Amino acid sequence: MDAGYRDMYNLEFDAAHRSFQLCEKRNPGDPLGPASEAAADLFSEFNRMHVLESDLFMDDDRFFYQHVPSPDPAVKTRFESEIARAERLADASLARVPRDRNALLAKVLDAGMESDYAALIENRYFASLSDMKRSGHLAEALLAADPSCYDAYLAIGIENYILSLNPAPVRWLLQLYGAQTDPRAGIAKLELTAAKGHYLEPFARVLLAVAALRAHDEDRARNLLRGLVQEFPQNRLYARELARIN
Repeated sequence: MDAGYRDMYNLEFDAAHRSFQLCEKRNPGDPLGPASEAAADLFSEFNRMHVLESDLFMDDDRFFYQHVPSPDPAVKTRFESEIARAERLADASLARVPRDRNALLAKVLDAGMESDYAALIENRYFASLSDMKRSGHLAEALLAADPSCYDAYLAIGIENYILSLNPAPVRWLLQLYGAQTDPRAGIAKLELTAAKGHYLEPFARVLLAVAALRAHDEDRARNLLRGLVQEFPQNRLYARELARIN
């Protein structure tokens, strides 16, 4: 599983899928297998459509009203199938063990990825809010059961930070809807995942680098990206973003 995530962050998606499929063969009842396959498909679309580049997040109008290439229908079909498979396995595990860590984490990931796909791939930002909120609630339930699962803090961090980018009247409406929109709380949760997370630790560092750039803290962004470039030398995105700052 670790090898698969390392390949994914290095943009070597075929290798990532091979590792995740091997995990599924060895542990066919573990929902993290298909959830991780879905993650590899999601990140491959992010890479193809250039949706994780910092200039997208720096321009609020472009972020919320972006025009991106069309999603790959084959990838979407596979992504949805992997999510559905992970959900079935997670529900079966939770029926046997209600506080099963892998099952709860898979459900957090599933909801978060569905939100990311709707918002960043299909440009259906408001349609993504219910999944984002669901991922946050699931993360809180997981952390209540296992406070050491630091990957779960990412979902809460994303909800708070991304939604805080909205104009004040929209934030007010989101809060009425029950969404969390505190940017400082969002950064604090992302920092927990970046410091102590496992599978999602590199992704948390990417988001913290974006947050640092938005706060005009280029030194912090440079340090975060430099570490990512050293750890994932095949990922051209990290190198480009570092070169842009320099």
